[in-house]
Amino acid sequence: MPDIHVSAAVIVDEERRVLVVRKRGTTRFMQPGGKPEPGESAAQTLIRELHEELGLVLEESDLAPLGTFVSAAANEPGHRVVAAAFAVTIDPVGVAVQAEIAELRWITAADLATLPLAPLSTEHLLPLAWGTQSA
Repeated sequence: MPDIHVSAAVIVDEERRVLVVRKRGTTRFMQPGGKPEPGESAAQTLIRELHEELGLVLEESDLAPLGTFVSAAANEPGHRVVAAAFAVTIDPVGVAVQAEIAELRWITAADLATLPLAPLSTEHLLPLAWGTQSA
């Protein structure tokens, strides 16, 4: 199965809600982030993607590494995603849909049963966000 390397953010607000996004032309929500450009570190990729997608301005010191996680890709059948994940706590004010993002939502664990989510989110990243799995 071919790998798609990405950086992903587990963004939590003060109410312990987690930010998920849905890209245009897709149905599943996932953690914001994206693919690296040549020469970028995982943290640099995430900082660039969060700025492009959500208007966030972050520094590497704002990111807490969570590890690398592997799951089936949500939008590329027959591929798997290999994600370098980072935790970030932000104030939700000013977060805005930009670039290829169609929709964003702040979710709680109660939303898991009704929201279509990417495998990476359900298997690894959301459990980390709510403390139900260790890295």
